[in-house]
Amino acid sequence: MSGGLVEAALRRDRAVLVGAMGLLFLLAGLYTVFGIGMNMTALDMTRMAGMRDMPSMRPAGAWSGGYTLLVFLMWWVMMVAMMLPSVAPVILLYAALLRRTESVGSTPAIAGSFLAGYLLAWAGFSLLATLAQWGLEAAGIVSASMMTLIDTRAGAAVLIAAGAFQFTPLKDACLAQCQSPAQFLSERRRPGVSGALVMGLEHGTYCLGCCWALMALLFVGGIMNLYWIVGLAAFVALEKLTPYGRAISRVAGAGLVVWGIAILAGLA
Repeated sequence: MSGGLVEAALRRDRAVLVGAMGLLFLLAGLYTVFGIGMNMTALDMTRMAGMRDMPSMRPAGAWSGGYTLLVFLMWWVMMVAMMLPSVAPVILLYAALLRRTESVGSTPAIAGSFLAGYLLAWAGFSLLATLAQWGLEAAGIVSASMMTLIDTRAGAAVLIAAGAFQFTPLKDACLAQCQSPAQFLSERRRPGVSGALVMGLEHGTYCLGCCWALMALLFVGGIMNLYWIVGLAAFVALEKLTPYGRAISRVAGAGLVVWGIAILAGLA
């Protein structure tokens, strides 16, 4: 394929992928904001930010199968909305590499399979988060109505733990993978749609290893609190996409630890 045809194909691939990811982000964002199927929308939860608990229409931990599915979807769709902005450049880079190095006619489909694998990793996290929310709610630690930690001390402990995690070797190793997508794509390359799915799952696992402690902060600020959702999504993008990501990570970690200690000191 000549250079001109390659460039035209790259522009077409980019347009298709940007359009598809933009639509997915819009739908995930709307689903999250309006809390489809939940008792209150994220707008309601955000307006009531700061309330630790309020009476609930159901006993704590009394989840039906349908409600459990709704909570899982809430977590997963929220993760899609939060993580798409930071992974979109990786998807576009992958598509460009495919078009330049292979004779493939379905580059958007293969890149889409990579994205599907990435989001599948976050589906696994969402399942674990759902189980954690149910267990903590049943134990009386998380509010059934506000979806946040009831005890301020527990919230302070999560802040300190999340901050401390920012200084661990696991954080460093996973963040390094997230910050070097070209190296990852060249070293972990697998052919075809199924290979792209596995690659996406691997990349998503690194991203999960990098960000899981930050996502646990949603239990502190409120799982459906839009300020925390947008703030964490923006922070993850800064960590992964800027050359100062590691420094930003450490500064934020120190800030979280100090914040948690200050809360505990105020309660003493």
